[in-house]
Amino acid sequence: MTTPVCTSASTAAVFPTFSSYVRARGPVLLRAARSMSGSPNDAEDLLQTALTKTFVAWERIEDHRALDGYVRRALINTRTSQWRKRKVEEFAVDELPEPEPLPAPDPAELQGLRDAMWRAVLRLPPRQRAMVVLRYYEDLSEAQTAEIMEVSVGTVKSAVSRALAKLREDPELGMIA
Repeated sequence: MTTPVCTSASTAAVFPTFSSYVRARGPVLLRAARSMSGSPNDAEDLLQTALTKTFVAWERIEDHRALDGYVRRALINTRTSQWRKRKVEEFAVDELPEPEPLPAPDPAELQGLRDAMWRAVLRLPPRQRAMVVLRYYEDLSEAQTAEIMEVSVGTVKSAVSRALAKLREDPELGMIA
């Protein structure tokens, strides 16, 4: 004798007919199917297929108290089969779907941007400038920066935050963007 799969199945009555089972357990099984599929329509199709398999095997199922488990297993197997059989369509096209590569940026413009950024960093107060240089130019962590500057990590975070806000508001950098 098999053990019931769920507690509601163990307390359920033995169903004399397939249709009485579907009427009684249909909403619960539909919720299970919805959790396995992407849309309500797919869930209904999935449940219909699983119930069809259950109907075919109705006479062979010995323990009708374990019907929910049987149907859930049919749902899982059906969903797995559908997923494996999904068709991946490929179409031949004249042109490649990849976007055109972006043109390489002008080296002179990049150098101008770097120079403007460095001038903006030099306008920061000395302590903020040192923290920004350590954090972003030297690529140190906040803890490493705090250790070098002999301050707390919180001080580094707040000073760097204020420095970045000043850099965002810098008029020379605003004209470049």
